[in-house]
Amino acid sequence: MDVLVLIDRLEELVEDARSFPGFGNTAMVDRDAAFDVIDQMRQTIPEELKQARWIVKERQAMLDEARSESDRIIRVAQEEAEKITSDEEVLKRAEKRAAEIMEDSRRREREIRLGAEDYADEVLANLEDNLAKLLEAVQRGRSKLQGAQEEQP
Repeated sequence: MDVLVLIDRLEELVEDARSFPGFGNTAMVDRDAAFDVIDQMRQTIPEELKQARWIVKERQAMLDEARSESDRIIRVAQEEAEKITSDEEVLKRAEKRAAEIMEDSRRREREIRLGAEDYADEVLANLEDNLAKLLEAVQRGRSKLQGAQEEQP
């Protein structure tokens, strides 16, 4: 039985009690009925306290579970943030390394191209010298041939 119902019954006993005329607020209450209600209250209160304690315990368990879940969510979010940060750092390093490799490749390409141009110029200069010597030899040979033809009448 509910404690509030029992309190209402006790209140009815007091209200229904016979008043003594001339004694103000003094009344006669049925002791047995009053003690019966009080005994029922004593039996009901522990049960209601148990229920209240159980409700408080359940509430605390729910709060603890919610707190644990929020801690887990925060931990997962932090780990994900660290992973993203780590991935971004790896990407930045890779981009920096790629830029270094590209710059190195461009520098080596310029060196190779300039070296090839120098080599080609050297080969052409040698060819030019050889052609100049050959042209001189051809011109001397022609001159000799012309000189030999003039001597022959």
